[in-house]
Amino acid sequence: MNGSKHRILFCTLGVFALLLLAAFYSTGSLNLRHALAMPKLFDRGTADHLGDRFTTIVNDQGEMLSMMARTVFIGDQLYTAEGRSYRISRVEGEQAEAQFLGMDPQIVAYNELYANQVALVTTNLAEQKNSAIAIYHSHTDESYVPSDGTESIPFKGGIYQVGKALVDKLQGKGVAVNYDETPHDPHDNNAYVRSRRTAANLMKSNPAAIFDVHRDGVPDPSYYRTTVDGKQIAKLRLVVGRENPRMDANMDFAKRMMAAANNMHNQVVKEIFVGKGDYNQDLTPTALLIEAGTHTNTKEEAAMGIALFSEAVPSVLG
Repeated sequence: MNGSKHRILFCTLGVFALLLLAAFYSTGSLNLRHALAMPKLFDRGTADHLGDRFTTIVNDQGEMLSMMARTVFIGDQLYTAEGRSYRISRVEGEQAEAQFLGMDPQIVAYNELYANQVALVTTNLAEQKNSAIAIYHSHTDESYVPSDGTESIPFKGGIYQVGKALVDKLQGKGVAVNYDETPHDPHDNNAYVRSRRTAANLMKSNPAAIFDVHRDGVPDPSYYRTTVDGKQIAKLRLVVGRENPRMDANMDFAKRMMAAANNMHNQVVKEIFVGKGDYNQDLTPTALLIEAGTHTNTKEEAAMGIALFSEAVPSVLG
């Protein structure tokens, strides 16, 4: 092997070694093997939750099932609050068709479980060591037009106030919360790569669950708006990444949270979407991405919706 080839080989090995060190450093106390399992640096498609485009999902009869400001792919799945499950079978532009798979037995069972338990016997999260709920935002610019005047405020979006509503409600119940307000702008395909360090740092405290709080970007506020106890709120969507070795555990957690929350406040969780991605949910079995309303809802509606959702957290995790 000549000198030139030697130099190329050594440079390649050097770059690889630096990447290994960077991966290890960015995940703190997580082991090196797990750090190497970081999600792809460049996600497919365009960034989600932007207000200029959205996807409508219909069934094979052309009836609308859902809409969301993200690119969907064949194989993505949708679960309604009642337990109806669908798989995306065709995507053409900004419309996707989903095939009905039947009733999901886990959701049906969890709905019955929480409906039949008048008073759940749970351990108070406040009395448990190392059981804080961790909360952060991958898209820290996300905002609500009626309240914030714009859909995006770089580094200090209205989504922070929605996250704070979740924090305040949990703390009011005596639950410890670790809230990281680190910004991860710009709002692009690699926001989840930047927020991974935040999520990994939060994991050092061994939280009972970790929530990445967002809002959607569909234009119609009525799609999320509903009335609970005489108050106008924005419903939530729970999102799970299917390119994730912990997907089954994340899905089980999402189904339990949806069932418990909807038993307390009817339909506060609209649905679960399983999308092509990781969303840093490989870090723990109890990781969820939460979308609180859309950018055309008021910030107050979103805050009230996520506050109602929080009431189910001790029931599921206690």
